[in-house]
Amino acid sequence: MNTLPGIITHIQQSGAILLVDVQVENIQISALLIESTHTPDWLHKNSPVFVVCKETEISIAKNLSGSISTRNRIPCTVTNVERGELLSTIYLSYATYHLQAAITTRSVDALNLQQGDTVEALIKANEVSIMKQ
Repeated sequence: MNTLPGIITHIQQSGAILLVDVQVENIQISALLIESTHTPDWLHKNSPVFVVCKETEISIAKNLSGSISTRNRIPCTVTNVERGELLSTIYLSYATYHLQAAITTRSVDALNLQQGDTVEALIKANEVSIMKQ
């Protein structure tokens, strides 16, 4: 599980759906949450939280240009590629944090991913969870 600490900077709500923006270092990560009719007391602006996502929810982009609907784009450096027969684990660093992405080995080959490559970790807002720090 990938976990990054941050501070909530903005919350937009429509019914039970919340779009929560969290500042992590110098980037903003957005989480689309579905809550019950009661929002937890700790979920408010300036609250310290962890943004969390599974390794399988991270896509990797190399030399991405143009527009994309994915809200969360984290600039990273590949620190290691652990190749499997079908699935590979990509180890990434962003600022002082470490992330892991699980992608197909075919994708690793198609992107020619190597240690030291500059990439973007892409995470859809509905794949991000928020936990109280």
